[in-house]
Amino acid sequence: MIKFLDLKRINKEYKEEFIQKFENILDKGWFLLGNELEEFEKEFAKYCGSKFCIGVGSGLDALKLIIKAYKELGKFKKGDEIIVPANSYIASALSISDEGLKPVFVEPDENYFLINPTEIEKHITEKTKAIMVVHLYGQTCDMERIRKIAKKYNLLIIEDAAQAHGAEYRRKKAGNLGDAAGFSFYPGKNLGALSDGGAITTNDYELAEVIRALRNYGSKEKYKHIYKGINSRLDEIQSAFLKIKLRKLDDKLKRRREIAKFYLENINNPEVKLPEVRDIREHAWHLFVVRVKNQKKFMEFLKKKGIETLIHYPIPIHKQKAYKEYNNLSLPLSEKLCKEIVSIPIYGSLTKNEVEYIVKTINQYEVNE
Repeated sequence: MIKFLDLKRINKEYKEEFIQKFENILDKGWFLLGNELEEFEKEFAKYCGSKFCIGVGSGLDALKLIIKAYKELGKFKKGDEIIVPANSYIASALSISDEGLKPVFVEPDENYFLINPTEIEKHITEKTKAIMVVHLYGQTCDMERIRKIAKKYNLLIIEDAAQAHGAEYRRKKAGNLGDAAGFSFYPGKNLGALSDGGAITTNDYELAEVIRALRNYGSKEKYKHIYKGINSRLDEIQSAFLKIKLRKLDDKLKRRREIAKFYLENINNPEVKLPEVRDIREHAWHLFVVRVKNQKKFMEFLKKKGIETLIHYPIPIHKQKAYKEYNNLSLPLSEKLCKEIVSIPIYGSLTKNEVEYIVKTINQYEVNE
């Protein structure tokens, strides 16, 4: 079986460095808010091209803390609206509703599966305060059009960059395309920890300072609490592991792009629609998502041939039971895509033979089989 994602294989090459770093931290006896985190924050900020990075406990926490900080700064208040794509992972919406704001779900662009700027403008009201752009699957959104809309209506732009480590828009990296960005270091991400983890990048000093306090119980100085904060800190061990992996991230992205290029040039099956790409060199290829009319049959066919696949995501957010207040909302394209999309394996440690076998197998697929 070719696994959809083989984390054991992916992390094996770092094993000795991980063990050495773990022992160093264990001997030092300092596990939170130390040098490892500080160094990783500096390196990741530099990598993204942003001035500041704040390490936190998860990707969801990263987005929530951005919104929470803007509330503390008076930019948001309870009941305000944030526009978000309906075909994203539920964390995008949870970060909004958990902080007492209202997610306004909109359709994606059918070609790229990314938030549709035209749909954004249709849904702006006097309560709209921000646009949450989700760089889904590793491709950045149409930021030029979105920035114009944000400027026109005086809106903030929050990047959900959970799938976009190293992705670019016109040679500028995700994490530096809006007012603030939330990243996830969930183990399966392009830059994945060995646990949950996340980070926020921004060029706004005041915002960064508020977030630093909020992630640590609302405190900048021990036992003195400025805000009603939370406990969400990227620990020293994960910071150290991520720092090791960050230094090889561009090489890993290069390999992902090579695999994507091979798929795009060699998968040739009228039953399989390949993803559309603005620039293959800027796409981070966290996921390679194809469209098929018979999703279940296609996935079963590949499974029988020893290829594992997944769906990202099978239910749009507005149809989830957790958001039952939105269940009557009709977003036809988001609902249609969920029934047609399939993610096939794409990660750096796939071998040449495995990639060729995946292509050969997909080309053999027939609906009537």
